[in-house]
Amino acid sequence: MASVEEEIRDLEEEIRTTKYNKATSGHIGKLKAKLARLKDEAVSRAMASSGGGEGYSVKKSGDGTVVLVGFPSVGKSTLLNCLTGTRSEAAAYAFTTLTVVPGSMEHKGANIQILDIPGLIAGAAMGKGRGKEVISVVRGADLILLLGDVYNEKHIDVLIRELYDAGIRINHQKPDITIKKKSSGGIRFNTVGDAGLDLEEIRAILAENKCVNADVLVRGHVTQDDFIDAMMSNRVYTPAFFAINKVDLVDQETREEIVRDVSDRFGRPPIMLSAASGYNIELLKDAIFDHLGFIRIYMKPVGEAADLEEPLIIRKPATVEDVCNKLHRDFVEKFRYAKVWGTSVKHDAQRVGLPHELDDGDILTVVTKP
Repeated sequence: MASVEEEIRDLEEEIRTTKYNKATSGHIGKLKAKLARLKDEAVSRAMASSGGGEGYSVKKSGDGTVVLVGFPSVGKSTLLNCLTGTRSEAAAYAFTTLTVVPGSMEHKGANIQILDIPGLIAGAAMGKGRGKEVISVVRGADLILLLGDVYNEKHIDVLIRELYDAGIRINHQKPDITIKKKSSGGIRFNTVGDAGLDLEEIRAILAENKCVNADVLVRGHVTQDDFIDAMMSNRVYTPAFFAINKVDLVDQETREEIVRDVSDRFGRPPIMLSAASGYNIELLKDAIFDHLGFIRIYMKPVGEAADLEEPLIIRKPATVEDVCNKLHRDFVEKFRYAKVWGTSVKHDAQRVGLPHELDDGDILTVVTKP
């Protein structure tokens, strides 16, 4: 009898060699759904069987949490020290970091938590190399910094594959798909816009998950993989970007070749840096701030001047209600109206309600009931 690993390899090979067309779309969808189920079961078994490690339960703090993901010895600990001043032991051998080491970085008024985790290795999604603990920390982060070095920049492909197998979708918007299982009535498929899938594909994918009765609503264009992710319901969607460390150890020609290679493969250039020398660290801090989607809101108490020294940091899209909730839940319960100065309104001191969406740099006054 074939092992789960062999079944997974056989399914991947069949999907790879089957030409996609109208006639085969349902079959391919069923194969992909079975593959996703087997991988999910394999990951779940690996996570259940691997022991827990101390130091892996890290409480999130600050305005956002960034996790440093990379193979062992790419310089994550040195980078954490450089960004935050936290002492994470660094050495020139693998697996120096055996627990999660948190640090705090202050930048542009934001307090950003940076997590240094043990190096991710091939097979981490299946539990290898403390994979259970490492993956659980990554799943809870607001932003992933994929870190390679000048000698191993192609390892980024392996990192992305391990995250994908663990149900982490990087730089991918969560598809707008609703699946409501029923006790009878078959599959009812409704769409808003061109879904990109037909009823037979939907039926084949759901049948693999033993679902034959459901109301399905798809808004916008989606792929089979998107629908399978929605069916599995345990995926997380996290922004990520790339950085290459140790650039001080190679010449300019090699640096340029790495930038071209990474840009060609992933559609965006990496940040080239040296944690040891501090090269491009400020650029990296700016990128972290921007990728977290922060905006700065300056609070103006009623009848007083705005506090332009210490903005409130919040992730976009951010409404007046989001700001009120961050200040204190009483602000929502007692809310009367707000006034806004800035680019999100047509004129300064415009009155707005809780749903109003704010822009970076807006000045906000919240007026509450007594």
